[in-house]
Amino acid sequence: MIGLTLDAPHAMPNWFLKLLGLNAVNAICHFQLVPTGEEEEQGDDREMDEEYDVIVLGTGLKECILSGLLSVDGLKVLHMDRNDYYGGESTSLNLVQLWKRFRGSDTPPATLGSFRDYNVDMIPKFIMANGVLVRVLIHTDVTKYLSFKAVDGSFVYNKGKVHKVPATDMEALKSPLMGLFEKRRARKFFIYVQDYNESDPKTHDGMDLTKVTSKELIGKFGLDANTVDFIGHALALHRDDHYLSEPALDTVKRIKLYSESLARFQGGSPYIYPLYGLGELPQAFARLSAVYGGTYMLNKPECKVEFDEEGKVVGVTSEGETAKCKKVVCDASYLPGKVRKVGKVARAIAIMSHPIPNTNDSHSVQIILPQKQLGRKSDMYLFCCSYTHNVAPKGKFIAFVSTEAETDNPDTELKPGIDLLGPVDEIFFETYDRFEPVNEPSADNCFISTSYDATTHFESTVDDVLKMYTLITGKALDLNVDLSAASAAEE
Repeated sequence: MIGLTLDAPHAMPNWFLKLLGLNAVNAICHFQLVPTGEEEEQGDDREMDEEYDVIVLGTGLKECILSGLLSVDGLKVLHMDRNDYYGGESTSLNLVQLWKRFRGSDTPPATLGSFRDYNVDMIPKFIMANGVLVRVLIHTDVTKYLSFKAVDGSFVYNKGKVHKVPATDMEALKSPLMGLFEKRRARKFFIYVQDYNESDPKTHDGMDLTKVTSKELIGKFGLDANTVDFIGHALALHRDDHYLSEPALDTVKRIKLYSESLARFQGGSPYIYPLYGLGELPQAFARLSAVYGGTYMLNKPECKVEFDEEGKVVGVTSEGETAKCKKVVCDASYLPGKVRKVGKVARAIAIMSHPIPNTNDSHSVQIILPQKQLGRKSDMYLFCCSYTHNVAPKGKFIAFVSTEAETDNPDTELKPGIDLLGPVDEIFFETYDRFEPVNEPSADNCFISTSYDATTHFESTVDDVLKMYTLITGKALDLNVDLSAASAAEE
């Protein structure tokens, strides 16, 4: 394994100027951070009748990140879960667990390989290599518990075909996503985005991007509808077309993030993914919380939140014992009376014996199907990972197709994405409701996370975590970290 030290964020790579340039590297990314060794992990042997600053209910990724952050801040944290495992909705399942959940049986076919070699994420999402989650990982030192591997490719569905989002000069020249003249117009747009500096009006070209809409900004460069689709959904990662009528600053920042992430690990995509899947992440943050004094209790039934006469939280009761607290952090399932349904996600999980066709035999890949390409109101996402990330036996691939449900027939609704997969060994369908909080945290001291959306990347998830952290603590999380603390190793 060859260590490669990474520099701080790069300027936009050449491919944005030649329309879209870096050599692909098949890299495992390790974050080398030295633990202090001053704290020791603590178990869950404390009494329930103690008083805590915060009680966290549920061990989903959002709750575990917050538990870790609050423990590092010096708060006294009790973390409870009604389940006997970590992860909540974002857990990872082996093949027997997957079979039991979807088939009601403990005996999957032997042809699928060893059940222990499967780590199937229930909420699969790639991590933007230069994104906020990586900053949180470095800020908290959680990276010492994890190893990541670069994702092979990022693709977009356009005019009925799958196209790679170019990652090298040669790919850009050959890409059929745009014609020659359109590439010239797009080049001017990407130069503007690269040069844009929010604090330097000379780079604004007379436009206030807090007022100018994305549609107006893109329109200035005369880009056609397919290019707008590509930029808005495959690069800026917007989930629908609402962004077009919103201030353009957010879109410009998103494109910059995509570019910096692509440059960071010099792979074929801007994404990284943990070895053994995302199930490692909640456990890593749980361990962080324990290192800083947090107490964990799994398999705690009921977990009833208690309130005083004024409606403020005072504690949590389980098995006849009540732990007192000042604040509660939880997912929607623990306080169903304080949330509302805002949507539903439809998804398919497929086990395959081959990569997704037309993705250059990529062993890990994201494909975005923009809403307009399908005549839908929201995008569809394909996620694929394989044995190269240690989530399946050798020769097996795990693919997910997900979207915001617009009907009650997920198998029919997901067909455009499923058709791109090719032959599948097994496929499972599922829908789940999405909830968001409707309470006023300043009134009841309850901080409830929103449900996970259909996207196959973590940006919206971490946004929710950061907003919750600020509401809980009254301060913004300082993420001015040294990104060069990360290093990659070639296989």
